[in-house]
Amino acid sequence: IIMNSRVIMDSKPSLNLVHAAVSALYNNPNTTEKERASQWLGDLQKSVHAWTIADELLHHKRDLESCYFGAQTMRTKIHHSFHELPSDAHESLRNSLLEHISKITEDTNTVIVTQLCLALADLILQMPTWQQASLDLISRFSQTNMWPLLEILTVLPEELESRSVRLGENRRIVMLEDLKSCAPTVSDFLSHCSNSYGTNWQENIQVNVKILRCFTSWVSVGAITLSDLSNNVVVSQAFAILNYKAEGDKSQTVVGSLHDAASDCICTLLQCLEDNNNQQMLETYLFNNVLNLEIVYHLSVANEDQEKSINYCRIFTELAESFLEKIISSYSTKSFHYAIKILDLVLICVGHHEYEVAEITFNLWYVLSEELYQKNSKELTDLFRPYVERLITALCRHCQMEPDHEGLLEDGDDFKDFRLKVSDLVKDVVFIVGSSSCFRQMFMNLQAPGVTWDSSEAALFIMQAVAKNVLPTENEVVPKVVEAILNLPENTHIAVKYTSVLLLGELCEWIEKHPSTLDPILNFLVCCLPQAGVGAAAAISLQSICATCNDHMPRHVPVLIQLLQQVDTFAITNNAVIGLVKGVAAIVGCMPHSELTDAMRKLCFMQANPICQLIEQDIVPVRGTKSDPVLWLDRLSSVFRNVNVKLFEGQEHPCKPVILEVWPVLSRTFDKYQNDLRIMERCCRGVRFMLRCVSQQVCELLQSLVGQIVRIYATYKHSCFLYVGSILVDEYATDPNCVQGLLDMLQAFIEPTFQLLQEENGLRNHPDTVDDFFRLCARFMQRAPVQFLQCGALVHILQCSLMACTLDHKEANTSVMKFFYDLINTGKCGKNLPDYEQRKVLVTSVLNEYGQQLATNLLHACVFYLHSYMLSEVADVFVEMLEFNREETGKWLAIGLDTLPKQNNGGIMSATPQQLNDIHASMTRSLKIT
Repeated sequence: IIMNSRVIMDSKPSLNLVHAAVSALYNNPNTTEKERASQWLGDLQKSVHAWTIADELLHHKRDLESCYFGAQTMRTKIHHSFHELPSDAHESLRNSLLEHISKITEDTNTVIVTQLCLALADLILQMPTWQQASLDLISRFSQTNMWPLLEILTVLPEELESRSVRLGENRRIVMLEDLKSCAPTVSDFLSHCSNSYGTNWQENIQVNVKILRCFTSWVSVGAITLSDLSNNVVVSQAFAILNYKAEGDKSQTVVGSLHDAASDCICTLLQCLEDNNNQQMLETYLFNNVLNLEIVYHLSVANEDQEKSINYCRIFTELAESFLEKIISSYSTKSFHYAIKILDLVLICVGHHEYEVAEITFNLWYVLSEELYQKNSKELTDLFRPYVERLITALCRHCQMEPDHEGLLEDGDDFKDFRLKVSDLVKDVVFIVGSSSCFRQMFMNLQAPGVTWDSSEAALFIMQAVAKNVLPTENEVVPKVVEAILNLPENTHIAVKYTSVLLLGELCEWIEKHPSTLDPILNFLVCCLPQAGVGAAAAISLQSICATCNDHMPRHVPVLIQLLQQVDTFAITNNAVIGLVKGVAAIVGCMPHSELTDAMRKLCFMQANPICQLIEQDIVPVRGTKSDPVLWLDRLSSVFRNVNVKLFEGQEHPCKPVILEVWPVLSRTFDKYQNDLRIMERCCRGVRFMLRCVSQQVCELLQSLVGQIVRIYATYKHSCFLYVGSILVDEYATDPNCVQGLLDMLQAFIEPTFQLLQEENGLRNHPDTVDDFFRLCARFMQRAPVQFLQCGALVHILQCSLMACTLDHKEANTSVMKFFYDLINTGKCGKNLPDYEQRKVLVTSVLNEYGQQLATNLLHACVFYLHSYMLSEVADVFVEMLEFNREETGKWLAIGLDTLPKQNNGGIMSATPQQLNDIHASMTRSLKIT
């Protein structure tokens, strides 16, 4: 094993050596030896010798570990490396796998069985000469090997649906039709199994689980269709299991795995019913049988069997979702569709004492709220109002903390996460009952006699969720709520106070319309800031009020700045401090210009002075502490980002003098910490917002800034400097006096960038550099297109961009596509501008040279490399090419499509000539949507 794996893999290793490696992996206590064995076995699996080695390990059956490795290797090779085998070897591989499966007994390890069954399923999907394989398997194994047969029949549709095997759409369609042709036999086989083993299912649990899973798998992909299923034996068996009630003194209950399988079966049928809503008999059958499950649901609650309660809730919710469209579309002003009663069942589940059960229903209420919002019918919305009122009441009860809970809920706590989901749901559905009505109802809950702290806190929590939707003109309930919060007793539970303080922040729009409440609320929040726990909520609320009420706030700036000077003595997080800084910065932006500069200076140097001290005292940064420059840089960035000043044309920005004073601090930070990527990224972020803050008014900084970032980039290649470069181009490249200097900056960036990207796997290993570099190039294309298209580096940039087309990193690929889009668009936009003809000629020249390669590379990227969610940006580039020159682009596309493989190694047709012609026709007809 210690030998060089490359030497070993040149020839097939001996079986003894493989056994030794497997033994070392599983049994050797030496970690180093385990890692060596794992590396060597991984290399073996990638080699062509793995096929025969896996087969031999399974034949020899020396021990469990080697059998597992053999089965797993066989599955991996078929899954990922089927192309390695010549077509004439497929049949022998099939026969070998069938032989291994035929030797499975009840004692065979489950994991080995699963791997062998997956291997055979993946082989069936990729072996076009083996048609109706399911029938062959039933014929061969139905009398002798029921366990592996059911497993193969289960995983075969699952593998087809999961798309884990790269088949191509044509082969998937062929395979689905193949499964459909086998479905009657499979259905009869499963019915026979169910009749044989289902009468006494308590003694044949595992077989019945597999029957149900297999049936569900075939229904899920649409192989077994919904017609004629109302009398299906397996479906009846599923309902019998779900409806089982222990009689007399019997304590026997349905085992969890069997109950889960039956539930999955019915849920899958209901999901399919939602997509095929013309199955009236099945619809009625399922509806009546699901409604009959109410009694057993109540029994599961009484028996505290939460897992079964969850399953029944899943079924009720799926039934409601499958009928929801009919319930909504067939309403009248006086009556509902008969299926509306299922919402009562769902609400019974929402009332379950465990919140995990209620959470299952959340998607149903989201869908309902979206449908009602789209319909925009008051009469329809009012019909659902009672259901949503009951929902919110139940959710409020679920949000109650334990009465003996002390302190606040901690981050990461499951119950806290649930409450956040409740908040999101309430925000979505509250329009159905009306925000003010909900707010008022919760306020009434607060005033109920003998109300406990936990129920008060839950009501306040729901009020917090809807507060922003309460009309700012509301004068009946909100003033009372605000007054009550401002006069909370000292002994109030901390959770009640915390939620109350957050509620004030959510009422920021109401406060803006009632400025007389501002002073007492600010005083209250400032007093809360130093309090442990509550201080974080106070910081959040202060930020919201500062941002919303900034027209009323400038007179409070001196006090707020004084507060910020003390903020690090409070028990609040740095994120909360940054929130406060954002709020104060927003107010500073609204101050008169004569006062703004001084306030801005105080705000900035409150963050900049500590950085100077760290540099001067040569303090080693400790992440997350005051010795970390990042802490102060993030706060400084927040200042620059949130001070938004209104200027008249030609007016000097009041922040300019401050920025000229702050820049030397940032420059020293660049020099001091240039080898620390994290600090450099945050410093660049500060420079970014600094430049954006004053736009084009600090030209005097350009030479110093550009020289510094180019120098540091040449040594450390931090991509954040490329990003700063793109900001400089965006702000200053429209100034003719700055263009050449910025092009020189680009030229200086290119050599170290290409050194990095030309390494082995350079594009894949440095996606941030790709992203930032092509963003920089795209900004040049937008701001100084002619000069950029004439620069000497363009050829190298284009060649790099063509290679980067296939990079499957979302942000990096988006920047590359944006570069191409802007390049082509430059040649056809702004036709009334004096440089239009020059731009058009330059872009035409580029496309004449690289258009064919671009079209081909983009097609290959779409087919072989990029995720589906990345294709819209590629489509934008194709449309721009067509808009620029439809005839030439059509030719490039035809040639590019012709380069795609017509068949894979297994003889599966990848794309028919007609499909390629259809794709070409569809693409060439594409038009830009404006």
